[in-house]
Amino acid sequence: MGQLKKIVIIGSAYPLRGGGIASYNERLAREFMAQGFDTSIYTFSLQYPKFLFPGTTQYSTEPAPLDLKIKACINSINPLNWIKVGNELKNVRPDIIVVRYWTPFMGPCFGTIIRRVKTNKYTKVVCIADNIIPHEQSAVDTLFTKYFVKSIDGFISMSKKVLNDLQKFGKNKPVQFIPHPLYDNFGEKVSKEEARIKLGIELDQELIVFFGFIRKYKGLDTLLKSMKILKDKNHKIKLLIAGEFYEDKKKYNELIDKLGIKDSLILHTNFIVDGDIKYYICSADCVVQPYRNATQSGVTPLAYHFERPMIVTNVGGLPDLVPDKKAGLIAEPNENDIAEKIIEFFQLGENYFLPHLREEKQKYSWNNLVQAVIYLCR
Repeated sequence: MGQLKKIVIIGSAYPLRGGGIASYNERLAREFMAQGFDTSIYTFSLQYPKFLFPGTTQYSTEPAPLDLKIKACINSINPLNWIKVGNELKNVRPDIIVVRYWTPFMGPCFGTIIRRVKTNKYTKVVCIADNIIPHEQSAVDTLFTKYFVKSIDGFISMSKKVLNDLQKFGKNKPVQFIPHPLYDNFGEKVSKEEARIKLGIELDQELIVFFGFIRKYKGLDTLLKSMKILKDKNHKIKLLIAGEFYEDKKKYNELIDKLGIKDSLILHTNFIVDGDIKYYICSADCVVQPYRNATQSGVTPLAYHFERPMIVTNVGGLPDLVPDKKAGLIAEPNENDIAEKIIEFFQLGENYFLPHLREEKQKYSWNNLVQAVIYLCR
């Protein structure tokens, strides 16, 4: 392809609020720019109809990032818009389009846009696949994903589970496994003391944190049951839950009341803005990911960046990214084993993990991801 010049990223970005995918796309754009590429992001004018969006709002309240070229023009449910955007990008003639794929809902939209673009016989398209088979499945998933996958030249997977899932849809497509790079765009690490003062948490409190949107597959209910086990054993550990409910919170409140653990919890169940993320992660002795199933998690690179040990469940790609007794501990996805690993963590102490954690985090660079995209296209 000669000297590559122009990159377009298709996916969530400002004015849609942060969260993993938008933050990742914006950070990736900055890495391409730092390496000399003319980079822009095509994001959504409408990402989800209101009735399909589980949170309070899809839009950011933070200032626009002035260093990025972002065009909000994709309507995920309007086929005429898909053709229009595809024709525009066809004429823009980017060397590479990088498209994020995390849900089959986007399959028809992205698949149509890319088919229009590729009639220019020039642009190469690489997909960064968060999921190929979704956590919560529906009847049309396979149909939509097949339509999307056929339009792509190559894939980057951030977990070995997605790597395997891709074999069911695109056996002849080139794929590279690149672990999720570190989220280093939420500021530098702050001390545990500073973080806890900011959040109003006692400095000597043993504290674990569950961070991120609350959805069934993330297993918060299992972790709540673990907290009951810890309380019954007279452990004074507290759980900070930091993230917005993406499903009915009533069942969680009922479970908390039933278990009698309200005094063991600190609830910050609202959307956490980008500028505050560092305080929630840095306040923790340990970040717990009690997932029922997973491909990879954006919480893992956050914990690595802020140098917080992790307890993750032995599902999907999570154990690949968190070596046991090095960056953290691996638990089976049930309340008894998670409780045992929380106890073990505090017996070992965070200083046991920090040297291993700092060594391990060196693997997760944004340059690796950029080089993988370019390699797939060449």
